[in-house]
Amino acid sequence: MKTINVIIITVILFTGAVIALNKFSPHQSATSDVQVNNVSIVNGVQVITITAKGGYSPRISNAKAHIPTIIRMQTNNDFDCSSSVSIAAIGFRLVLKSSGTTDIPVPAQNPGTVIQGLCGMGMYNFTINFN
Repeated sequence: MKTINVIIITVILFTGAVIALNKFSPHQSATSDVQVNNVSIVNGVQVITITAKGGYSPRISNAKAHIPTIIRMQTNNDFDCSSSVSIAAIGFRLVLKSSGTTDIPVPAQNPGTVIQGLCGMGMYNFTINFN
């Protein structure tokens, strides 16, 4: 009985250490909240590039209001649930190609508008703030 308790405590400590190391690791994961320069304006159209693989990167994007927008979803050998994207605010739902680029047109948005995209299982998300 004592051996089982030691094994259980060891497993719990090991699991906690793994979680702590992943949470505080200096590398960025696909679901990073760190701001990156993923928004550009090309020929009067705003392009927001989001990578889908093991989540969405970046998770938060800041875009300009009152400009027609394209959300450019990029995949590269993506076979998880992030390849199925749903954006309720614009009535969009699609299973993305496992590798490639999919452009999603978004009409010009008012300042303060927030658009959220979700994976097929609701586990991963991304947010676009229009200012």
